[in-house]
Parts: sequence; structure tokens; C-alpha cells
Amino acid sequence: MRILVTGGLGYLGGRLAQYLAIDKSNTIILGTRNRITSIDWLPQARIVNILWSSNTELEKICIGVDVVIHLAGMNANDCSKDPLSALQVNSLATSRLLQSAINQNVKRFVYLSSAHVYDSSLKGKITEKSAVKNLHPYASSHKAGEDAVTFAHLRGEIEGVVVRLSNSFGAPADINANCWSLVTNDLCRQAIEYGKMTIKDSKMQRRDFISLTNFCRAINHLIRLPNAQLENGLFNIGGEWTPSIIDVATILSKRIYKLLGKKIDIAAQSLNKNSITLSLDYDISKVKSTNFKLINNRNDEFDDLIRFCNDSFGG
Repeated sequence: MRILVTGGLGYLGGRLAQYLAIDKSNTIILGTRNRITSIDWLPQARIVNILWSSNTELEKICIGVDVVIHLAGMNANDCSKDPLSALQVNSLATSRLLQSAINQNVKRFVYLSSAHVYDSSLKGKITEKSAVKNLHPYASSHKAGEDAVTFAHLRGEIEGVVVRLSNSFGAPADINANCWSLVTNDLCRQAIEYGKMTIKDSKMQRRDFISLTNFCRAINHLIRLPNAQLENGLFNIGGEWTPSIIDVATILSKRIYKLLGKKIDIAAQSLNKNSITLSLDYDISKVKSTNFKLINNRNDEFDDLIRFCNDSFGG
């Protein structure tokens, strides 16, 4: 299977590419804006430079591709600063790539969206039928990208899959991946560099977390799922684990002590304990009904992240 992963040098893309490459029958193509020719963490991958403004170039990179996994996009902070670019990148560029894939007879197009299209703060039970009401540019631009993929899927132009991902955690493939502002990775890096973790978010809301290994397994499952089981193509992907940030920090502290023998203090800036969300159920029963099962590798994922941070920042 020839698989194009856009954002292939990023946090999710790097780990996903490594996972998919385990199957030697897969040919991995990594799409990036960076002008590089090879990477040491996946030397067998082919790297293509993506010129998002050129339909001709987008079609060229889709030639002979069986599956496009579109992970490239702007993060929430950048979307907030530049809503116009958010729409151009997360929606219009997605539509251009989608049409190029259709024109080149790509079989399946997987689009990575976010759980936060539902709301800025998630609580209660959230299924694929829950209302989408977040107007933040990050969420609204992703929803526009979703709609383009779903429309093409329902018209039978391509097998379209939309993934609404919760919060992922784990070590990146590359230290330069833009992942160190993510809460789990940030806390782990703080612990290694400074010997303590400072929680800066005053809210104690619960979040759904999924290990990067389970994320990769879910995407691999969805690119191979028979078209008849895709239905409308929309799937929540989460880890069925909903700790608060302080819960995550506590677990990290314990794992670091076990692995490295270091005691890590946890400091909190103005935590509002009354703001904790009592219940969050990010429901993934739809994808589970297609015979997908999560594996329990939470500690292994934390341990790999700790080792990566210790090797990279522990000097």
C-alpha cells in the first residue's frame, strides 16, 4: 500500500509513519513544507515537498497513492492569532488536496480533525452525534475541512474518513517536532530540565488522553476498514482515560522516580479545584463496533516519553 502522510515530519505524523512502516508491504511518503531529502528516524521513507498553493503539484504527489492521511494543519494558538490563515490551511488546503486525490483516483482520504470541534471544554458524554458548537478558529476551520471530506465521501467520489482526535501523549519521532507545548510533553520536559513540574492552567477540567501507539493503531485500522463499515466516515478517537492535569503530573512524577530515581515536585499556579469537570465520556463506541480495541500501554508510553526527554534534555 502506498501511503502519503502530510505533516509527516510532525509529532503525530512521525510516529504514525514509523508505525505504518513496520508493515514492509507499505510504501511511506512523507509530505512536508521543509526542503529536506531524508530523515534518520525513517530512512526508507520518501519525502516530498508540498506546495499547497499549486494544484498541479498537489496532484503530482498523489499519483499512484492508495491512501492519503492528512495531518498537516495549524495548531490552536496559531489559529487564534491568525483566523484567516487558519481557514486557508485547515480548510482550503484540505479541499485542494482532497480534490487532487480524487483526480488521481486515490482510494481513501483520512482527515485528522479534533475533539474540540464539539466545544472548547469537553464534558459529559460526547458521541459523533453530539452538537458541534465551538466557534474558535481552530475548531471552525477544522469543521470546514471535515465537511469537504464528508461531502466527497457521501457523493462516492472517494472513501473519506474524518477522525476527531482527543489529546495524545507519547514521545515524538524527532526532537524538533512541534509538540513541547502539549500538556503531557511539557510537564515531562519540565521535570527533566528543572526537577519540578509547574501546572500553569488554573482549571482542573478532565481531558481524554490516548497514547500515540493507540492513535497509530486506530489510523491503521481505519485505512483498512471495509468501505461498507465506514458509514458517514466520522469517528471519535480517544483513549477512554479522562484524568485531570494534576493526575497526569502525579503519574509522571511516579514513573520518573521509578525509572530515574528522581523525586519531582509538582507546583500549581492558582488551581481552582472547584472547576474540575466531574464527568467526561469521550465515546469511541462507533470505532469499537468495527472491531477496534485499545491496548493498555499507558505506562509504557509514559516511560518512553520520559526516556526521550531524559536523553534529549537531561544533560
